[in-house]
Amino acid sequence: MSFSRETKLELIKNSTENADTAFAFLSGLFHGCGELSKSSDGMQISVLTDLNELYPLLNKLCHMLYGDFLELDVEDDYVINKTTYYRITFPKKSAQQILQDCGITNVDGGQLSLNFGIDSNIVCSDETKKAFIRGAYIGCGTSAIKLGESELQKASSTGYHIEFSSKNHDFLSDLSSLLFEFGIMSKLITRKSTYVLYFKEAEAVKDLLALMGANQSVLALSVEISTREKRNLVNRQVNCINANISKTVDASLKQISAINTIISTIGLDSLSEELQEVAMLRLANPEESLDELLQLSSIKLSKSGLNHRLNKLLKIAKELS
Repeated sequence: MSFSRETKLELIKNSTENADTAFAFLSGLFHGCGELSKSSDGMQISVLTDLNELYPLLNKLCHMLYGDFLELDVEDDYVINKTTYYRITFPKKSAQQILQDCGITNVDGGQLSLNFGIDSNIVCSDETKKAFIRGAYIGCGTSAIKLGESELQKASSTGYHIEFSSKNHDFLSDLSSLLFEFGIMSKLITRKSTYVLYFKEAEAVKDLLALMGANQSVLALSVEISTREKRNLVNRQVNCINANISKTVDASLKQISAINTIISTIGLDSLSEELQEVAMLRLANPEESLDELLQLSSIKLSKSGLNHRLNKLLKIAKELS
């Protein structure tokens, strides 16, 4: 199961909406995945979702607020990536009142108009704002986060990414402002004919999940972040060790080549006793680092002193070649 779906199911399972937050939650949901139609016998509003678990919650809220029950239908002709979608339809007799109560429509002088942005009367407190964000996330939120990913998934991972997508710019612009009130920064872009509000920083993603009340998802993500950081640290340490080994081997090969040049031209006997000792030490231990050479030797030298003598051998060999 995807991280996004697990988060939505957690929000649905733990939902304890009262009347005020219920209107805000429904408003966010309608903005995210609601469909509105009008016919001769009145307005009809429905929610299109791949979460059949959402139906009991919406049914409960509708009954609490209006004393009505909803219909759940499988959209046989609406399957994307083998995912089945469900249509949850609200009763027509209450549809117009629901739309007004949730700030989706306005009535002015008997004229009905759509409110494409977020009605400030619906999100007038911190709790109603959080409820709206929960509804919006369940309606049109997605995530590219993969927990416990395999090696193949790691190669294509997009990191920590949550986004809201909609064809309604005003809705996402207002949602961005709403999140900013809680200190959560987001970016709004256009992707083909759709607007996308997204977060890519791990802390922003955790803050959003915590704000919505998805505490288990916050915990799971925190564990994943810690695991990735440890894995990256180990990788950096291994790379550093490998780089140091490679550097040591390259230096040793150059030093041995220089010593062999000296042996084949003027001979080691032509060198001072100190340089002869260092040359023999390196020839006897071709793979060791400077620190290891010092431990194997009885020569009383510092690391810099040993390196100085080896460089002197390199200089002599260069002059001879």
